[in-house]
Amino acid sequence: MFESAFQDGVKRPGMREMTVMLAGLMALNAFAIDAMVPALPNIGRSLHVAEENHRQLVVVAYFVGFASTQLVWGPLADRFGRKPVLSAGIILYALFALLCAFAGSFPLLIAGRVAMGASAAVTRVLVIAMVRDLFEAEAMARVMSLVFMVFMLVPVLAPNIGQAILLVASWRAIFIVLAVYALAMLLWSSWRLPETLHPEYRRSLNPREMLAAVRETVSERQSLGYTIALTIIFSSLIAYISSIQQIVFDAFGEGRFIGLVFAAVAAPMALASWTNSRVVGRFGLRRVGHSAAAALVFVTATHAGLALLGFENLLTFIVLQGLTMCCFAFASSNLGTLAMEHMAPIAGTASSVQGVVSTLGAAIIGFAIGQAFDGTATPYLIGTAICASLGFVAIVLTEPKRLFAPIQADPREQEAAKESTAVPEDLA
Repeated sequence: MFESAFQDGVKRPGMREMTVMLAGLMALNAFAIDAMVPALPNIGRSLHVAEENHRQLVVVAYFVGFASTQLVWGPLADRFGRKPVLSAGIILYALFALLCAFAGSFPLLIAGRVAMGASAAVTRVLVIAMVRDLFEAEAMARVMSLVFMVFMLVPVLAPNIGQAILLVASWRAIFIVLAVYALAMLLWSSWRLPETLHPEYRRSLNPREMLAAVRETVSERQSLGYTIALTIIFSSLIAYISSIQQIVFDAFGEGRFIGLVFAAVAAPMALASWTNSRVVGRFGLRRVGHSAAAALVFVTATHAGLALLGFENLLTFIVLQGLTMCCFAFASSNLGTLAMEHMAPIAGTASSVQGVVSTLGAAIIGFAIGQAFDGTATPYLIGTAICASLGFVAIVLTEPKRLFAPIQADPREQEAAKESTAVPEDLA
């Protein structure tokens, strides 16, 4: 399937380059979020933010913007193709990063962050749509896992990069670096990225057709159910990113280790994504994804229980939070694939609808958890355990008869699945 999509006589990137490129595009978001974490105290002092919890808006505002435009990017990409829409979004991202760099007030910075997130949403929508353009079922999950593996390495690096920049420049330089990175990805993708939209799936911008695609996305049981599950589970990630600076600085009094804590927690996510790419083809989307969601409930409940009993310290936090993120990586890759499994003809619109629901819903819930910070990690840990439990309940309600089910190929898609499953072997 990957080969047949690009028979235009132009030499295209191999699977490794394609995977790294897609991950690099997704990483525009991770850098924009995680590189800011060490800078939050500096931003607060520079722009006179009196209430420490209000600094979380620098992170949350980005997610709000990220959710706001996904319903725009998806239909545009289904109509005009992936490449031109992607390029437009990246250019806007770079411009708004520069706006943030020169913001003279906290409200202007927050507005710039909303606009940055709104622009960067194009990468979330189109990377998922492009992978869906090219692959089916377990093969899609495998490639997405490899994309996310590279993407998950960014949280290991971004806070340390942000901290390194702060050693030689102000927090404003972080936004300038983000703009330069965006322009580098624009040049690379413009030169090497192929157009992946199948001609027969190109759609018009007729409001009736767009509404029909949206309706199909939210009415199809599997799409809706797994989107809701992802929304609830994703809330805990946003709460973590919003709260981690205060948890490390205030709850544990170890602010100098913020970069190391981020790296120690994020590294298991990258390892889990790589492992998922190896095991999902053998055990299936449901068995791996559902098992990971169940494990997430157990780990987060254990962590919250230890905190309530007074046994929490920085070491236990790093170890158990690393396990939490490991489970999250397994669950999110496979549950996201299951949500898109039946959405091939409307991949762009479906990806955008699911993205709006999951990002905006998670931003609201995650912000509420973050605002409960009381000087300890306990409110965050309790909120995470509740989100994990409710997410698993949503999975059970979505497919109660296929819980932990092994691979069960649809006979009508067996041939396509065989072809697409063979493609990623080039990535080994």
